[in-house]
Amino acid sequence: MAENILVTGAAGQLGQAVIHHLLESNGVEPSRLIAVSRDPAKLAHLAAKGIQTKKGDFDDAASLIEAFKGADRVLIISTDALAVPGQRLQQHKTAVEAAVAAGIGHIAYTSMPKPDKSVVTFAPDHLGTEHLIQKSGLPYTIIRNAWYHDNYLMSMPHNLQAGKWYTSSGEGRVATIARDDCARAIAAALASGRTESTTFTLTGSQALTAPQIAATISESAGKPLEAINVSDDQLAAGIASAGLPDFVVKMLVSADANIRAGNFDFVTNDFEILTGQQPQSLKDFMISRRAALRGE
Repeated sequence: MAENILVTGAAGQLGQAVIHHLLESNGVEPSRLIAVSRDPAKLAHLAAKGIQTKKGDFDDAASLIEAFKGADRVLIISTDALAVPGQRLQQHKTAVEAAVAAGIGHIAYTSMPKPDKSVVTFAPDHLGTEHLIQKSGLPYTIIRNAWYHDNYLMSMPHNLQAGKWYTSSGEGRVATIARDDCARAIAAALASGRTESTTFTLTGSQALTAPQIAATISESAGKPLEAINVSDDQLAAGIASAGLPDFVVKMLVSADANIRAGNFDFVTNDFEILTGQQPQSLKDFMISRRAALRGE
């Protein structure tokens, strides 16, 4: 029997991409999809395709229970509530409990690699949510997304202007992956109809050091870029001087510390298992974003 698949955070970048791949890469009928957002007005373009749209607020349990009704599989995309400690985990707890209350048959969740070992500031939110899902009694698919290629686009155009990239990742390696590839794999998992509980970790096909990443971005952009290693305190001071909030400063510094500790230094073939394809390399991704890298 065809299942109804519900995607939370459907107005966000990952949610939009997952829905795209459910439709285009997996041939799921629009009538089988439910898109949920706290602001359904942002989903009008999906409704125009025949996708059911609903309001669901992670701070409002009743709205989530109502939104989840009629779905067989629910994808909980982790929220962006990082500024207030504990809020994100509470939101995820509300969503898991809503899935149980609504009688959902299978729950999927977007997590991060090795949340039990990670020193990234938001790792406890993911680990706590995984535990909540495992204790819920529902069959589940946990998809642990590695650091996105896309994340570099936030800082690299500025770094390329100066020709310097300050990082505290040391000799650590990270196997980044494109957000769209994560969405492709998540969509494949949702559309597969699998019933067993499984955890996948999505990474790129190669783990790279900061100098290797800098060389790749330099070649792609056609501009020089040198990776300069600094301490965590020096990195924090530099990020803070750009006016970013304290929780963002701590998050970015902790991500570099996690790379330095070796917690991102591994490669899986889970993307290939789910999609039958190879993930886009960092080089190919950056070449496709050359104009953005160059600030054009």
